[in-house]
Amino acid sequence: MGSYLRWLNSTMPGTPPAHVASAAILAASIVFEATNSIHIGQDGAFISFIPAIIIIVYLEGRSAAIAATLLMAAAGLWARRALNSQISYEDWTRAVLLLVSGGVISTIFHRLRTDLSEALGVAEARLATVQETERRYRWAFERAAMGFANSNRRGELLQANERLCELTGYEEMELAQLPLEALIHPDDRGEVRGLMRDLGRDAAWFGAEVRLLRKDGETFWARLTLSSSPHDEGFADSVFVVVDDISERRIARETLRAQKEWLDLALSAGRMGTWRMDLNDWTVSGSAKFWDILGLPPTPTRRLADLSAVVDPVDWPKLTASIKTSTTANYDIEIRVRRQDGHVRWIALRGRKEKYDDRSLYIGVAADLTERRQTTLLRAAAKKRERTMREERHRFSNLFPVITALVRMINAPDNDIAKYKEMLIDRIRTLEATHLLLSRHSSTSGALHDLVAQELQPFAETRDVKIAGPSLVMPSGAAESFAMILHELTTNSVKHGALGGGEGRVEVTWGFASADAGSDVVFDWVESGQRKLASVVRHGFGSMIIGMDGAPLVGHSPELEISEHGFRYSLRLSRKEIEL
Repeated sequence: MGSYLRWLNSTMPGTPPAHVASAAILAASIVFEATNSIHIGQDGAFISFIPAIIIIVYLEGRSAAIAATLLMAAAGLWARRALNSQISYEDWTRAVLLLVSGGVISTIFHRLRTDLSEALGVAEARLATVQETERRYRWAFERAAMGFANSNRRGELLQANERLCELTGYEEMELAQLPLEALIHPDDRGEVRGLMRDLGRDAAWFGAEVRLLRKDGETFWARLTLSSSPHDEGFADSVFVVVDDISERRIARETLRAQKEWLDLALSAGRMGTWRMDLNDWTVSGSAKFWDILGLPPTPTRRLADLSAVVDPVDWPKLTASIKTSTTANYDIEIRVRRQDGHVRWIALRGRKEKYDDRSLYIGVAADLTERRQTTLLRAAAKKRERTMREERHRFSNLFPVITALVRMINAPDNDIAKYKEMLIDRIRTLEATHLLLSRHSSTSGALHDLVAQELQPFAETRDVKIAGPSLVMPSGAAESFAMILHELTTNSVKHGALGGGEGRVEVTWGFASADAGSDVVFDWVESGQRKLASVVRHGFGSMIIGMDGAPLVGHSPELEISEHGFRYSLRLSRKEIEL
């Protein structure tokens, strides 16, 4: 095609051969016309010049053809004048028609020549573009980073690039003698046959990951893509083959898959699952283990609000508030989840805040802490029980020295064994009542109000008794000693004071001496009403207990005031002897 166009271009006007040919044709035409006029006469026509005009306009162009037409018309008229001595009207008409015909023919052929020249220029430009495109394609084909080859429907390789030769270890001529199937691993040839069979029928291209064989017998993984030409392009029998070496990518993918399996196994063994929370649309996604921990069926994503159905209502505000107001990168929270089977589980959510494509995310792990928490609570309960048992043993061990001291300190009045026995039993019962009071509490401490109320409870309905003071707790040892002081005061009031008659009043109060954090607690026992005064004042065990003959069993700075119309006892308790 290109050689033909270039040949047409070489026949354009202005060449010496064209001039010689045009002059010869012009001369021959004039001679022919003159001869024709001699033999035929005036009936001869100028039409014999038309073929010459066509040839001349083709060889020389429009201007030369018009000039030749004028010369032919003049030569014809001259020949007729020479024969007949005059030119007829018909001769002039034929000459004019010849001039018009020659001008039209010249113009039409000139236009055709111009159009042909433009068409030749466009064709040559397109041809150059096609050749350049072909050159670039061939350059890209030969130097591509992937292996390329052309094949027919029978799988015969027609052309291969340099990269495919490097991948397979064959020369290009060797590949041209091999079918495509010979490069495929035997285990993958069935799949490639199916691709070739379905190619062009179900789809224009297919791709698959297969194993290819090198010339030395080694195997490598490649992405094989087969594409066919459309049927309307006349190349339906052509198949384009692309081979991309993916050995390294496949090894990396297999390694990544193995690492993911190991990670999933480790997370599963630790009862942990992974989760991700999108703060832009407030959705949560997670692994299957994460949804299993929450007791929910697996799903790609859920709205954060949907988790309120399983999260404990007490922990739900804590969960949402910690997310919305968190400004730190790390996230750590523990919540309770009520599963569909009714079991409550403790779940720890730990992660950190990240940015991905202008989206704020929390990513982390979820761990089931239920068994750990239960173990911790059981250990704490066991330790508490053990501590309580030690305190109980300690309290019981303390009872015996107290009882021994009571026995040693109480003397038999007037050698009255029965009276001695009665006094001893009375003191022991006081210790028993205090011990029972302390045993009813979960701790080993006693409330000061309970100790006073327990001692005065038998007189609460028949006597005027008032008890007032802040809520204070005393350790077990101090409580037992203070209970003995209360018993002595109560016994003294029954014998000599307000609890012995119906008109008296007993008011027991306590409070802090000042607003200072380390101030003492002042305890007051006040009786009002007629009091029986003993004729002989004795200082015995009771006086020793309340501190009149030495230090009291508990507290310090005791004060005692006795009158005919009242009784007042005051005692100060230090902060180390009470528990707030």
